[in-house]
Amino acid sequence: MSLQNQKASYTATERELVSLSVYNVGYEKCSPLHSWGPGVRDHYLIHYIVSGKGEYEVNGEIYSLSKGDAFLVYPNTEVRYQADADDPWEYAWVGFSGSDAPMLLGATDFTPSHPVFSCDTLSNEVSGNAPENETYFDAGAQIERQLLHIYDARGNTFQHMVEMTGRLYTTLSLFIKSSSAKEVKSTTNTYVQKAIEYITNNYSYPITVEDIAKYVGISRSHLFRCFQTTMGESPKEYLTSYRIKQACYLLRHSNLSITAIANSLGFDNSLYFSKSFHKITKMTPTNYRKELVVSK
Repeated sequence: MSLQNQKASYTATERELVSLSVYNVGYEKCSPLHSWGPGVRDHYLIHYIVSGKGEYEVNGEIYSLSKGDAFLVYPNTEVRYQADADDPWEYAWVGFSGSDAPMLLGATDFTPSHPVFSCDTLSNEVSGNAPENETYFDAGAQIERQLLHIYDARGNTFQHMVEMTGRLYTTLSLFIKSSSAKEVKSTTNTYVQKAIEYITNNYSYPITVEDIAKYVGISRSHLFRCFQTTMGESPKEYLTSYRIKQACYLLRHSNLSITAIANSLGFDNSLYFSKSFHKITKMTPTNYRKELVVSK
């Protein structure tokens, strides 16, 4: 067996879909002790281990993982992962981002404090609950297959992006299927999803967190707790972030003035818009647009 890495990967050059977009996808048969990090990613990244062994280090914890395990890298979190010296792992992965990502992952058993998962557990739980006439559900094989389907759909046209995202939703649904405490998570996710629905339809108006909570039918404090649990941020932070993502799209694809974009996104004035934009992107809207022109 060759000791050289065998790798196939694809990285998208555009992430136009706000709700969920595939950033990269691929698979790799690693050489002994092949590693990545320590470092951080600016997106979510799931690895599924097809064979072999390795270790994943995050938040001071080291997880020894093998075939059938998966691990999640959270954005802006320092991690390191390394293949075993004697039995190096082979894995498939998908990187993604978008406003739906925290909510979807919040419905799985991945958490920042325990970002690993055994697909063997999923297979056993599902098959144990299945009627006798149903065949055994091999979760690992299903996840591996879906990750390869995402890779097969790779491309930078809008059609490719939609197809990759659709297959990513299917992949995440396999993890959601195994989630413990489904009823509690389902209720929380319903509130958050309803809030996101309201934001998506009304972000261009000067809506407030009180407006969102009223639409959902819960108190502002309850909505805050739901968002913190599921999204890892407050409703106000999510609303602002969503508006800024829309602003980036308009700066890339329209000739609207900064003031017109601010008005179109529900900001009180262009100054507040510019401050909010800079806080998230570390650039002013004007400089962001200039950078796009230079990079073309």
